[in-house]
Amino acid sequence: MKAVRFHEFGGPSVLQIDDIDEPTCKPNEVKIKIIASGINHLDIWVRKGLPWINFPWILGSDGSGIIHEIGSNVSKWIVGDEVVVHPGYSCGNCKYCNNKNENYCSNYGIMGESCHGLQQEYICVNPKQIIRKPSCLTFYEASSMPLVFMTSWQMLVERAKLKKDEWVLIYGGTSGVGAAAIQISRYIQANIITTVGSEEKINFTKSLGADFVINHSNPRWINEVKSINRKFDVIFEHVGKATWEKSISLLGKGGRIVTCGATSGYEVNLDLRHLFFKQQSILGSTMSNFNNFNLVMHKIKNGIFKPFIDSVFSIEDVAIAHQKIENREHIGKVVLSFDK
Repeated sequence: MKAVRFHEFGGPSVLQIDDIDEPTCKPNEVKIKIIASGINHLDIWVRKGLPWINFPWILGSDGSGIIHEIGSNVSKWIVGDEVVVHPGYSCGNCKYCNNKNENYCSNYGIMGESCHGLQQEYICVNPKQIIRKPSCLTFYEASSMPLVFMTSWQMLVERAKLKKDEWVLIYGGTSGVGAAAIQISRYIQANIITTVGSEEKINFTKSLGADFVINHSNPRWINEVKSINRKFDVIFEHVGKATWEKSISLLGKGGRIVTCGATSGYEVNLDLRHLFFKQQSILGSTMSNFNNFNLVMHKIKNGIFKPFIDSVFSIEDVAIAHQKIENREHIGKVVLSFDK
């Protein structure tokens, strides 16, 4: 079978399509024929270098497909069922897993980052990691949504507890998590300001539900933000060093910064006087538990949240797809097809 792998860290050119052995389905697993796999910035970070990666490595955290084989101990699923894969996995036995907070588990991992990913023709997973694909979505659409929506839901709803009429600032409104965060914030009925990197991306983010869109390529973008609102209840962070001091300055009393990443750098400065005097909170967040995955997918099934696909590439063109994301030429999600 074919798999998207790399044998050394580097740019998009290190990606290649390898022929590897098809996995064997164990009694407690299901084997899925992958039809589509969404590309996330996580794939790019992994490809550029993480210390625990053992070569060759298979990428991919998001995927949808068709059940090809059922393990002997598995019930409730049949061959031919169309499914979406949960990107996370845990031990299933610790206090966090037993309390249904699987993403707090010490052994929690993300497919494509902590173990081999979904960008292969067949993969075997625990049935707990799958949910029925909403019939209203294509395989491409379904594979574009899980990681970013469950991450954004966890950040805004579970961690920051964003409320109706509160003000939220979302960086990178056309990124995967940013676009998902706009839809979730609109669902909550918050006031939404988001940033984008070019003028052509403004209409897209407004169509998702943003009230105000600021082009952050303008060096004075923060003044534009302040002209609309000076103190935010929630700031949705995934940029890190480049925006951190601005985020702190824009956070109001009782405000919450919630972060899931740091694309521009991890080390930031913090003046603790602002934090305790203004009674602010800094919240970290990673993925979400299985219950919230099911909840988000239910809302997707009911049309509350919608996919936002930029383009679909065949797996043979995976390097071109990565380059498009790195060049920030996409508006919406980029998806790989194993069925083209």
